[in-house]
Amino acid sequence: MNLNIFAQGTDPLDMTTSDEFRSLLTSAGELGIEHDPAIPYRSANIVLRGHRFHFLEWGRPNAPTVILLHGGHQQAHSWDLASLHLARDYRVLALDQRGHGDTEWARDVDYSGAAMAQDAAAFIRAVGGGSPIVVGHSMGGRNGMLLARDHPGLMKALVLVDIGPEIADAGRAQIAGFVAANNEFDNLEHFIENVRKYDPYRPREHIERTVKYNMFERMDGKYISKCDATPRRLGLRPGQRPGDNVTLDDCAKFNLPVLVVRGETSNILAPDAAMRLRDALPHGELVTVEKAGHGVPSQNTRGFLAALVPFLEKVTA
Repeated sequence: MNLNIFAQGTDPLDMTTSDEFRSLLTSAGELGIEHDPAIPYRSANIVLRGHRFHFLEWGRPNAPTVILLHGGHQQAHSWDLASLHLARDYRVLALDQRGHGDTEWARDVDYSGAAMAQDAAAFIRAVGGGSPIVVGHSMGGRNGMLLARDHPGLMKALVLVDIGPEIADAGRAQIAGFVAANNEFDNLEHFIENVRKYDPYRPREHIERTVKYNMFERMDGKYISKCDATPRRLGLRPGQRPGDNVTLDDCAKFNLPVLVVRGETSNILAPDAAMRLRDALPHGELVTVEKAGHGVPSQNTRGFLAALVPFLEKVTA
């Protein structure tokens, strides 16, 4: 059983009349996120490459388009606070990538970066809006780099949030350990407490409001992660297939503006690795967001927006 609402068919669902949207407005007010409570906000589905993908659409259809790609074991709603703010000036499309959120799980269990980048390219071509700005966090940023490498000219600019070609093994291991230990629960309170210990930056109230986007209730009453765990059961390692890895040499060929956003206490993107990435990029910028670790967009949303918005204004001017 789903714990959140989303479009069930081909017709988009207006989310602005839902309790979920009212809850989001409450969080935005508590966290000081500037927003327009009358902003258009819809849940929708689209079929791409033989898969059904769910996405969230915010703002006016004729505004400059921003595509948001979430991190691993996250979903489109992980961007909600940022989307709410950005939707005043942009058409914001947050995609649930394959096997995540309210998008269907991949029948071939292919969660490689190459497959996800092809999904994103198909999504960009299908939704229109000209050449968009792609913003990717963690896994979504890896997929954004693959887009820039394998589909040049498809986007206007790229934002990489706490990710790059060089990532720290210790941070990767910590994330993998958290994911493996948080797949199945008897009650949601257990999961909430685990998230609080793992992520000290997010207030408990915000975690409580968003937990419904990470879990669903199985027939036996257990709460299960929405992210497909089949690869772990089969011993597969998504993201480690040939062609999935992007190098600094690849980044040196990115002929578009790229903003790198790093969390101050990130255990994934080290300061020197972030600087090497910025220096390799022909049109690269680097901003470090204080009071944030790897999960920059949700841990310090105001700081993230302060880094992102000037870049968006510049590339869309």
